[in-house]
Amino acid sequence: MDSALPPLLEKAVEELHRLPGIGRKTALRLALFLLGQDEELATRLGESLIHLRQDIRFCRHCHNISETEVCPVCASPQRNPHLLCVVSDIRDILAIEATQVYNGRYHVLGGLISPMDGISPSHLHLADLPERVTTEAVEEVILALPATPDGDTTAFYISRLLQDSDVSISTLAKGIAVGDDLEYIDELTLGRSIQQRTPFK
Repeated sequence: MDSALPPLLEKAVEELHRLPGIGRKTALRLALFLLGQDEELATRLGESLIHLRQDIRFCRHCHNISETEVCPVCASPQRNPHLLCVVSDIRDILAIEATQVYNGRYHVLGGLISPMDGISPSHLHLADLPERVTTEAVEEVILALPATPDGDTTAFYISRLLQDSDVSISTLAKGIAVGDDLEYIDELTLGRSIQQRTPFK
């Protein structure tokens, strides 16, 4: 603990420093910024974070974040219910939606199978995927997973999981570099990769 900082400020810096990508210097800068603003700003920020944590839930169908039991994507009659895009993370949905070329629904795994990190299929939202494919009469499953060893392992597992179903399985076109996460890919490249998707082999 920096003895030059008052304990209350030090506590705020410690909590901000827990956020991903926020170093101690940045945390201190943010804390000092908030300290120099009107009390109303800090109050609004605090209340919004509390509401975020208390009121945001996960869609019971696709596991996307939502303020309701069923997210807007799953509830929309304009979305193609026979097209299901499997992603590892909620941020991937935001990246794909930004392309404005995909019109189906999603299935969020909540991560990737990673034996090195101790993440097995049971840690992910995989068990309900075959049931969704059947009950929602899905005709195509798009595996929009990172081009990494963990992404490939997860894609292979899903292909085996769905092998007894009649569904077509495709994967993004290879315009995406190996090792890239979807959230960091430009919209044009990602959009073309979705449109030019290929059968999963």
